[in-house]
Amino acid sequence: MTSVPSRTLYSWFREACDSGGGGASVFDRNTDFSAKASNIVSFELNSVIICPPKMSQSDVKTITVVGSGLIGRSWAMVFVSGGYAVKIYDNQPGQAAKAVAEIRKQLNELEEAHMIRGELTSTQQLALLSSYDDLEQALEGAFFVQECVFEQLDVKQGVFQDVERLVGDDVILSSSTSYLMPSSVFSKVHNKSRCLISHPVNPPYYVKLVELVPHPETAAGVMSTTHAVMTKVGQAPVCLKKEIDGFALNRVQAAIIAESWRLVQDGVVSVKDIDLVMSEGLGMRYAFIGPMETMHLNAPEGLEDYMKRYSGGLSRVLTSFGPVPDFCGEGAKKICNEMSELIPSDQKHLTARKERRDQLLMGLSKLKKDHEDAS
Repeated sequence: MTSVPSRTLYSWFREACDSGGGGASVFDRNTDFSAKASNIVSFELNSVIICPPKMSQSDVKTITVVGSGLIGRSWAMVFVSGGYAVKIYDNQPGQAAKAVAEIRKQLNELEEAHMIRGELTSTQQLALLSSYDDLEQALEGAFFVQECVFEQLDVKQGVFQDVERLVGDDVILSSSTSYLMPSSVFSKVHNKSRCLISHPVNPPYYVKLVELVPHPETAAGVMSTTHAVMTKVGQAPVCLKKEIDGFALNRVQAAIIAESWRLVQDGVVSVKDIDLVMSEGLGMRYAFIGPMETMHLNAPEGLEDYMKRYSGGLSRVLTSFGPVPDFCGEGAKKICNEMSELIPSDQKHLTARKERRDQLLMGLSKLKKDHEDAS
């Protein structure tokens, strides 16, 4: 067998993978690499390296992301991780290009940390990404549009009016809104059957839940296609059966926020300790199982048994809840000051804590994935 240096083999491997690779292959120590001139997959010492399968251009579908802020960049990263071509558009000249540069930096860092999502390398994912200052060019060839502009109803309505004029009737129109109702967001769209909300949780790259909320006229096929897209890119989609103010996640979150605020405001517990109630108590369980399964597992014979045992106490506590708190009055200032004593509100401290949050979420996401893979 002709001797081929391992460095040469590695360069062959990297070149093949970065250009799209060949069919995925695995070779062992006895492979005659002299017979392999391209699409090489090699080993170093006892390691096996597998090149991701090649995708032809005709197989790649296009998604347009409208808005290049934090959520827009996050969606773009999620979509390219699943092998979609992504066109980022922003109406501010140069902003979409800046977003691509920021995504490049993030993907390279994630790859170095072995936390990049999907089966493609950062180079392959970045090759699927492009930026546009012209909306019509950005929408050309897209089958799915994800809107990510700021949370202002008239702005979102205007975006979808502009988009609808430039795309075919079969293109799905999706909004990232956190609180606005689908019937409001899409009120000026003519064909409402292809519209829905795809509400992510910040940051979407690490927190996989996405709520799919239909407009009253949304077609069932649009919901199922969007569910399939989100599943393919590794998100965890949940389908609401009808629109409701706040959707599901924000309603549950609002209930937690309201009671936490009341308990602090009424002098029952401190800001620090109410956060510990969640992070070291409820959150430990809820990271893996939800409230329904928690109750189901907390009684010898399941959920019905749980309610027979504890519904009385649960009802008594619920009736003791106070009115909606005043989040902006004099009492609120005390709570905000107490929080700022723990974590100062300047950008230096807030940025550091956000980075810490993202690192912890990244680790938790990996733990959950490893658990799923082992199941």
